Amino acid sequence: MPPYSAAQKQQIAQFVSFTQAKDTIATKFLRNARWNTEEAIDAYFQSSQGGSGSTSALSQVFDKYRDSPEENPDTIGIEGAMRYLADIEVELDEVTCLAIAELLQSPSMGEFTRVGFINGWRSVQCDTIPKMTAHSATLRAKIPTDPSLFRRIYRYTFPLCLVQGQRNLQFEIAVEQWNLFFTPPKGGVAWNTHTTPWLDWWVEFLNSRGKRPVNKDLWNQVEVFMRKTHEDEKFGWWSEDGAWPGALDDFVGWVREKRGGGDGIEVE
Repeated sequence: MPPYSAAQKQQIAQFVSFTQAKDTIATKFLRNARWNTEEAIDAYFQSSQGGSGSTSALSQVFDKYRDSPEENPDTIGIEGAMRYLADIEVELDEVTCLAIAELLQSPSMGEFTRVGFINGWRSVQCDTIPKMTAHSATLRAKIPTDPSLFRRIYRYTFPLCLVQGQRNLQFEIAVEQWNLFFTPPKGGVAWNTHTTPWLDWWVEFLNSRGKRPVNKDLWNQVEVFMRKTHEDEKFGWWSEDGAWPGALDDFVGWVREKRGGGDGIEVE
């Protein structure tokens, strides 16, 4: 048998990672699927070899919510996703919904793939709706208090919310997500303080610049900037030589003018 190419070895490794099967099993299913990884993994899950333990249970849960089993056997679409999220007691307009999307590696908003669904839930040892519901509640409690978890979800939201074919977030979508992430009622972290309405001013500032699309670097750095303003609202940490995106550099100057030309904290 000829040696496998680098690409085929990578596919074998991916199959093993998703299924925990042996290399020989991975090779068998990949060859039968003409080296189509998703097709091979799906065939494995549907087979007697993959139909045991948590993998089988998760595959059965996934199948329950598919919108078009014949046309898209490995995809849960928007309608199925809404039913599923309701069953695990996650609202569509809360950060926990985005946390589930990140956990299951959703390719787009309101869509789950079989591989992502099974791999994600298996990684946290949840293979039933009650377990998934309990884990969702745990995420809901941790998101506002765990900066690393918050950042991971926040950054995953950028590609999740992109309009197909575009590299930057539409302004309105970015603002909608900032309002979700940076206000407490739906699981976010409050950016506005009793002395400075940071989020309100940020949106006002961007509106004054013409509602430009938001690129990935700016999106990521806004969350870092938010944390820094919590540490020191007078910008003691800010430097003109820093590596902040230009929009945030300009926002610092805009805030200082709003405060009357200095760093005194006077809210209008």
